[in-house]
Amino acid sequence: MSEKGTTTAPEDAAKPTPGRRGRIVAGAGILIVAFTLRIAVTSVPPLTGMIAKDLFLPSWLIGILGMLPTALFGAAGLVTPLLMRRWSVETLAVGCMVAAGAGQIVRAVAPETGLFLAGSALALAGMGAGNVVLPPMVKKYFPRRIGLLTALYVTVISLGTTVPPVLAVPVADSAGWRVSIGWWAAVNAIAILPWLTAWSPQERRRRKAPARASSAPRVVVRPWHSPSAWALALLFGCTSLNTYTLFAWLPPLVAGAGLTPGEAGLQLAIFSGVGLPMSLIVPVLASRLRNPFPIVVFGVSCFVAGYLGLLLAPATATWLWSTLAGLGPATFPLSLVLVNLRTHSHQASGAVSGFAQGLGYLLACAGPLFAGILHDATGAWTASFAFLGVTLVILAVAGWVVCRPRFIEDHPGVVVPARFQGGTTPPVT
Repeated sequence: MSEKGTTTAPEDAAKPTPGRRGRIVAGAGILIVAFTLRIAVTSVPPLTGMIAKDLFLPSWLIGILGMLPTALFGAAGLVTPLLMRRWSVETLAVGCMVAAGAGQIVRAVAPETGLFLAGSALALAGMGAGNVVLPPMVKKYFPRRIGLLTALYVTVISLGTTVPPVLAVPVADSAGWRVSIGWWAAVNAIAILPWLTAWSPQERRRRKAPARASSAPRVVVRPWHSPSAWALALLFGCTSLNTYTLFAWLPPLVAGAGLTPGEAGLQLAIFSGVGLPMSLIVPVLASRLRNPFPIVVFGVSCFVAGYLGLLLAPATATWLWSTLAGLGPATFPLSLVLVNLRTHSHQASGAVSGFAQGLGYLLACAGPLFAGILHDATGAWTASFAFLGVTLVILAVAGWVVCRPRFIEDHPGVVVPARFQGGTTPPVT
């Protein structure tokens, strides 16, 4: 891990507060950006059969496409905080949407598979960076409404995950698969507009004046020096690992137990759908609790109950096991809101967001892969669920650490003066 970290001003309070109009426009911008962050992931899978008629797309390549989102989300998460040293979160939001839109256009017009994969990678990298900038945006514009805004944008991410696969086939049937995956770039273009009009010229001048006059020393935020930041990364990563594993293997698991393909697809819909109310409830609840560890206990308990049902009686009351497992990812919105609840400033929020999501998404890549390897090696699901059980233990311990009411910047060595970033770290009091 590089020691360069993320350079920030030490206190948000030193910066002027955005006016009411700025907050309204920023709120709209945050929600529109949130809607775009899964489009490139879910708009393609329903169309792989159509795409394969025009491009070389064998099964192993479809598998790579399935791993690209978490891999690129993780890579973007680790790189984006370094970009925050030079550019504001608003500028990065525009850059994310430009990259995502351009990538979707490139893969829509791609004449061969290599360019299709390159466009997909560009789009996913842009969306991965967007994942990172949303928490500091909420911290910057809505420091007193962190729970509410997090609940809203996580819910909108869920909607942006659900809508593209619903529209993919009808649009492709009428206009072709290239239009079906390419027209979403227009939504990325719309997401740019609020950030281009967030402030009037007068407000820009008002905001720049104090910044020029400020003599506050710049500092480097190094979240990897904090046990709480590592715990947050593990909380996020183990939650995503379990979620993506069930996305990949729940349908074949229940189909192998005797359910029809349609019934298996319904179980996946149940698993995905029950998380929507959790997206609304958990961030608001967590922001009101001094220590939100009970939410972690709830999520882990639901995962365990759902897994036991799917392992021991997958063809009996399958809807119940899918529902219980679907309540397990309540720790996903919790991890996102903790990014802001455990940091003082929006700049530190950005550094922690990138660190936790970067490592977390890279960890999540292992879930579907290892679960499949263990199933193929043993011919049963017991070893796969044992593997997931170990990750739930890690999730619970990580949740206990990060839910304790302590700010990540308060750990020694996390925040240091910028002049020391290339040399000896001074003591931090």
